[in-house]
Amino acid sequence: MSCEQTEIILKPRNRGFHLITDEVVRALPQLADYSAAILHLFIQHTSASLTINENADPTVRADFSSHFDRFVPEKAPYYRHTLEGSDDMPAHIKSSLLGVSISIPVTDGHLALGTWQGIYLGEHRDFGGQRRLIATLMGERMPS
Repeated sequence: MSCEQTEIILKPRNRGFHLITDEVVRALPQLADYSAAILHLFIQHTSASLTINENADPTVRADFSSHFDRFVPEKAPYYRHTLEGSDDMPAHIKSSLLGVSISIPVTDGHLALGTWQGIYLGEHRDFGGQRRLIATLMGERMPS
């Protein structure tokens, strides 16, 4: 059994849901060394999230954004945490609703995602900046 961790720095993105599967795979060339493993991704932020969903049609990501912006509105009169901007408290709530980590099986050196699945970064701030992921890979390496 092998275990390793890698920090992945994601470039700054606008508010919304962004497909980051290819970026994660590029940052982890060691995936190819594993026959069976689990990739655990954890985002080190309280105003962004990770989730898995539709990877083909970009309107799904746009609909996610529209729904979450209505579901968790800015400037709600009952928010008290407002010093960091009107998008901050809603960003914290969205992050907690969606979560800060995901686990993906690795089979024969590849992420075992379904045909239409991809990894989303939920960027919940207007100007969130760079985001850091901790990728932990645990499993069996390919036979030498």
